[in-house]
Amino acid sequence: MPGDVHLVCRDCQKPFTFSQVERDYYVRRGFTNQPLRCPSCRANRRRKQLGLAPVEMHEVTCASCGAATVVPFVPRGSRPVYCSLCYESLRQSQGGGPSVPAQATL
Repeated sequence: MPGDVHLVCRDCQKPFTFSQVERDYYVRRGFTNQPLRCPSCRANRRRKQLGLAPVEMHEVTCASCGAATVVPFVPRGSRPVYCSLCYESLRQSQGGGPSVPAQATL
């Protein structure tokens, strides 16, 4: 089933796009279900579970793949904004390494 899938968030009832790039990521991670919540509601749900205040998210278009995504900051027009997957790929290609540090062994 190639291409983007258009879904409706279970929490805010707003439509959101589950892009092919995100779907590929879900397959690599072994997730079998499509997301029920939009990225903003997923992030706020995680923060709530951690006892943190919700963050205001801003909708943007990824400068690399063109996918709709949300970021926790107000983007400035002077710098490109990337979705999580493109940002991670860019970091790794520039020698930034993984975003999650390896656990130290004791």
